[in-house]
Amino acid sequence: MTDDDLVLVRGSGNVFRDFDEPEADLDQARAVVAAAIIGVLDRRKLGVRAAGKATGIAASEFSRIRNGRLDRFTLDRLITILGALDRQLQVRVAVDFRPPALSALG
Repeated sequence: MTDDDLVLVRGSGNVFRDFDEPEADLDQARAVVAAAIIGVLDRRKLGVRAAGKATGIAASEFSRIRNGRLDRFTLDRLITILGALDRQLQVRVAVDFRPPALSALG
């Protein structure tokens, strides 16, 4: 492989958007909250069973979060789980213009 074979493409900051996922912003928000949950578990050295016992939330939910299987979680459920770990979510919202999809331009 030579340098001519490489192309640098800057991402949007949202990998789901970069791969044209239909609910990219929601998926990104869920991933950010899940990462915060995992961070708390790691700092406290809690496994999924210990986390379940400490919070009253099923260990299977912590297992799905740790494994990145977030499709069955709503954002509000993840926020509730974060709250059960004595953490509070702070949200900053920015609304930007989204250009129409290339396919819509004809």
